[in-house]
Amino acid sequence: MSWLLALPIIVPFVTAIFVFLLRKKGAAGRWLSVLGCSVLLIAAGSLMAATWRDGVVAAQMGGWPAPFGITLVADLLSAVMVLITAITGLAVAVFAIADIDARRESLGYHALFQILLAGVCGAFLTGDIFNLYVWFEVMLIASFGLLVLGGDKAQMDGGIKYVTLNLVSTVMFLTGIALLYGLTGTLNMADLHGAVQQVENQGLLSVVAVIFMIAFGVKAAVFPLFFWLPASYHTPPVAVSAVFAGLLTKVGVYALIRTFTLIFNHDIAYTHNILLAVAALTMITGVLGAAAQNEFRKILSFHIVSQIGYMILGLALYTPLALVGAVFYLVHHIIVKANLFLVSGVAKRLTGSFELSAIGGLYKSSPLLAVLFLIPAFSLAGFPPLSGFWAKFLLVKASLEIEAYLIAAVALVVGLLTIFSMTKIWAEVFWKPHPEEISPELSMIDGRTRLALLLPVFALAALTVTIGLFPEPFVMFAERSAGQLLDPAVYVQAVLGVTR
Repeated sequence: MSWLLALPIIVPFVTAIFVFLLRKKGAAGRWLSVLGCSVLLIAAGSLMAATWRDGVVAAQMGGWPAPFGITLVADLLSAVMVLITAITGLAVAVFAIADIDARRESLGYHALFQILLAGVCGAFLTGDIFNLYVWFEVMLIASFGLLVLGGDKAQMDGGIKYVTLNLVSTVMFLTGIALLYGLTGTLNMADLHGAVQQVENQGLLSVVAVIFMIAFGVKAAVFPLFFWLPASYHTPPVAVSAVFAGLLTKVGVYALIRTFTLIFNHDIAYTHNILLAVAALTMITGVLGAAAQNEFRKILSFHIVSQIGYMILGLALYTPLALVGAVFYLVHHIIVKANLFLVSGVAKRLTGSFELSAIGGLYKSSPLLAVLFLIPAFSLAGFPPLSGFWAKFLLVKASLEIEAYLIAAVALVVGLLTIFSMTKIWAEVFWKPHPEEISPELSMIDGRTRLALLLPVFALAALTVTIGLFPEPFVMFAERSAGQLLDPAVYVQAVLGVTR
């Protein structure tokens, strides 16, 4: 079991070493990166099968017993996040074959990409708060390298904003870790579940919880801590934007869900009401920011912020159905958002710009791309029967069940404004004639490049449709995952061997 838990971390690191050595060999490094992501997908699928069969699996690295050693642990939420990471990583690795130029490859793009995947998987699988910080730093270093790789002025500007605010998050995170260790004497998350209940000063524990909320809130890009995201995500190559959009903020959301169900559930009336207000403001400010933009990737970047609000809403409501909605939304959004960024990259390849005013005519000249855009766009907006509809339905229903009518109304109105933004992209990019009266057709791109660009877009779109048309098994999975979050006894038993 230790190997099964470690493989999703080991595989990307080993791949990173070899692709770095082959960074100047062109096609060899690209295809090795794709192969590494394929192996990661197999490892993630095996881990998913084990957690579905056994519930929660845990291993102590080096044979040191918990809570003293390094623990890797996977419940259903961890396992599905690793699986979706592998799917997204493989899709982006294929897209990168056509998107990343030889210069960036020689500078180590594929190695940094694999290290980023390792950091994300490590964050999902760690059972220790301090090691969560370590994996966050691995992610930060790799993502900053990817963001500024190539040295373009816009990239450097976005990279500085990105790393500055994330370093503030790091300081907050370390401060919270120090205070939490001082209060409890442990940093193992399963051990903390019981240790926090013994803390005499529960008020101070609530303060520590807010510190963690801020630290993870920066990573998740919630209100008012999200400004680094739309300032940076539109600057690197599309392959980088897509993997960032799909994965990075979701690690912050995962950390919030994990800590505020397993550790900081001592004062729900205080902490989760703060999260509820943050969720509402994140949804509203994100969607209004998107409505004000006229650049393809900037619109999508603000929508990341808006959709994060829905995920936080599920945690804030803290009911079984709400957590089901949050888990379902996480899975749906990673797929949809990464795909929309990939579509923007194809549109840029055909028209030469991300500015809506400089694009047009793609519905007539490239109807396949138009369909591949409509699927994730409609899903993001919540159109039935796509995956986004079921995600929003679960959260709105959970809000209505506890008579939280205002937040339900906010979720519905934000959904309508999301439709407006997606309609604006459709009208400008696909429907209106191209301003220079050219006809940018997919046939203009050579066959191998066209396949690398469209195959991952088609695969992610097919997955979105599958989740939408056959939601029952995915909802059932989310229900089991939410049950583990609300009753962490099995998690604690798997890690410590005792029930608390």
